Amino acid sequence: LWQAQRDGLLPKDYSDEKIVHAYQKAVAKGMLKVMSKMGISTLHSYKGAQIFEAVGLQSDVVDNCFAGTASRIQGVNFGILAQEALRRHEIGYPDRAEQRLPILPNLGEFHWRADGERHMWDPESIADIQMASRENNADAYWRFSKHANDEATLKCALRGLLKFKDGTTSVPLSEVEPAASIVRRFCTGAMSFGSISAEAHETLAIAMNRIGGKSNTGEGGEDPERFKALPNGDSKRSAIKQVASGRFGVTINYLANADELQIKMAQGAKPGEGGELPGHKVDEFIARIRYSTPGVGLISPPPHHDIYSIEDLKQLIHDLKNSNPAARISVKLVSEVGVGTIAAGVAKAHADHILISGDTGGTGASPLTSIKHAGLPWELGISETHQTLVMNDLRSRVVLQTDGQIKTGKDVVIAALLGAEEMGFSTAPLVSLGCIMMRKCHLNTCPVGIATQDPVLRQKFAGRPEHVINFLFMVAEDARQIMAQLGFRTFNEMIGRVDMLETNQAIKHWKAQGIDLSPVLMPAQKPRPDVEVYCTKKQKHLLELALDNKLIEKSRKAIEKRQKVKFEEKIINTNRTVGTMLSHEIAKRWGAELLPDNTIHIKFTGSAGQSFGAFLAEGVTLELEGDANDYVGKGLSGGRVIIYPPKKSIFKPEENIIVGNVVLYGATSGYAYFRGRAAERFCVRNSGAHAVIEGCGDHGCEYMTGGIAVLLGPTGRNFAAGMSGGIAYVLANKDAFRLNCNLGTVELEAVEAPQDIADLLNLIEQHFKHTKSTVADRILQSWPEAIAQFVKVMPTDYKRVLAERARHDEEVESGVHGVDSR
Repeated sequence: LWQAQRDGLLPKDYSDEKIVHAYQKAVAKGMLKVMSKMGISTLHSYKGAQIFEAVGLQSDVVDNCFAGTASRIQGVNFGILAQEALRRHEIGYPDRAEQRLPILPNLGEFHWRADGERHMWDPESIADIQMASRENNADAYWRFSKHANDEATLKCALRGLLKFKDGTTSVPLSEVEPAASIVRRFCTGAMSFGSISAEAHETLAIAMNRIGGKSNTGEGGEDPERFKALPNGDSKRSAIKQVASGRFGVTINYLANADELQIKMAQGAKPGEGGELPGHKVDEFIARIRYSTPGVGLISPPPHHDIYSIEDLKQLIHDLKNSNPAARISVKLVSEVGVGTIAAGVAKAHADHILISGDTGGTGASPLTSIKHAGLPWELGISETHQTLVMNDLRSRVVLQTDGQIKTGKDVVIAALLGAEEMGFSTAPLVSLGCIMMRKCHLNTCPVGIATQDPVLRQKFAGRPEHVINFLFMVAEDARQIMAQLGFRTFNEMIGRVDMLETNQAIKHWKAQGIDLSPVLMPAQKPRPDVEVYCTKKQKHLLELALDNKLIEKSRKAIEKRQKVKFEEKIINTNRTVGTMLSHEIAKRWGAELLPDNTIHIKFTGSAGQSFGAFLAEGVTLELEGDANDYVGKGLSGGRVIIYPPKKSIFKPEENIIVGNVVLYGATSGYAYFRGRAAERFCVRNSGAHAVIEGCGDHGCEYMTGGIAVLLGPTGRNFAAGMSGGIAYVLANKDAFRLNCNLGTVELEAVEAPQDIADLLNLIEQHFKHTKSTVADRILQSWPEAIAQFVKVMPTDYKRVLAERARHDEEVESGVHGVDSR
């Protein structure tokens, strides 16, 4: 660095200490980012963790420099690395002064440039695919396919190094499964409404619904109006509803209107990170769908806060199956070494479908730091997953899907031969709708109206469902021709048939000579001859044993006729996800209207299992005399949950835990009153529920974006971390509470505004009414003097937006915006 300053590459007025400090700060920021993505909390755990895999390095390099690191396909040796280093050094520091460049050339790592780095999408391929899609032009598609397979993929992806075996016995094309059947295996990827415009999102849904495929909501929720069929028979409803770590817009009505519910454990293009939607893209409509605040940026938490083990994932699968018994439950994993073992656990956890996502998938919601050196090719992940599932006789239980720059029939067939039954397309359908790869998705300035919320730019969107349909049918026809050439009559016949692939020895690139794809092309080992190699069975979810079946029968009058019912039930801790299947029945019958308040009131006694009241619908009250485990009120959707200790108990409830971890995670509306304390992560990602608790553990109100939380007792550490919306009122000394509160995104204030005082008083009164809390009673007895004992936790961004709104309203009233103020 000091030499760079002497060479004039850094300003002369920078001191040595400033240069070193800037470097240390940059390196530390990068390390913290990686630690966050990988779920590592301490530097001690980061040291020696080897949380990476080598792609394209020979074993001697790995053994010398990265001992113990996986490098499955071998690759370049020290000699080639030396040549690369010298070549780059020569460009930067040429021998002759006159050859020195004023600035280093832009090699087009992130944007396509002529004579720059190869990209899988270039102007030629974009022009051909758009001509093919808009005009249903087969010649243009074949040009696109040839260019994509022979040029772009060859130099950018592992499958470019593979070829189909020669000498196979072909079959007539007329005997091959029709394209109309093959396209039913196609899905569009999880692109959220917010990252792309409503017009683009809806066009994809209409196209996929017409051909019997599936579109995916992404993690941004979906407007309930889209659940209704259009007059011409089309539907804007996305068949796949995604449930990601942010739980944006995940309500019981959203879950009930799905054919598949997808748990996004990670994203192939940026493993360990959720999507990021900058505040300027969060308009009123998006904020309403996501249950957040307009103008405030949204970041999905890195982990699912209700998943810390495979057993927790099994619980979420069970919760979602209860929320929609007819839906297929999918788990999205990323391609990585060991993903086969993880997939085996997911299959045993009763998932119906597993998606292995590759690193080459596009993402319009990613920071620059996550574009390079993140994720791995899907060819590695899907082959390992298929091999592991077959070896453990689990393959027949799950459908396997893969995605990541799949765009031609050759890609589809290779994916199938490696073990996939379904394929996901994302970038290619967007390009067919008009995307020109400007790479401005995050700036809200997309010139073709796809990745923008700007009303003016959205008017430029010219895509139609027919464009996507034309493209996918041409891909299916392309795949059919390859199937005929290889001798396959049906798609299922070629799943897992890696014996039809071999390494393309004709590739003579100087860096490709050391690559060994034999681990990818290894046939799956069957433990018995009759083991299936694709999905033939349905998972046993055992929903017929759920307590909710009894609750549904007893609530039939309320579900069918909206008549009030009230009854009592005993509950034990093996009764999990109570109230969720009941809520599904209500949502299925009444849609977004659900039921009037307190139409169904069920009083339980006992100890409730996990996910008590998960996704509880409006109109349902669950009252529990006893205690409950983790995930109470997860995804609360307008219902009311009341929990208090047995009336004969002799301990002080306010000093004891009555509900477990991760209470009200992703709740969107409703009320909750708990006579006692919660464990960790109370109200994490609360989006709209109003809750009263008498104390909580660490990380309370983390990532909260809406609603109100009232805490009538002590809190643990890291309260309000990442909180960007909603309000918390905490009964605590301000100075003492400051030590437990994460002040990165919030401010601490006194409770003074009339609306704040009214909201706080109302919730404490309701808490006393429902739980007979002595803590609430003491506060009410000393009201209004007790107000001074509360601290208001106010998110800084939320406060800014409210102030801007108030200022705007004042200007409107005073006639600044042309309104007559008389």
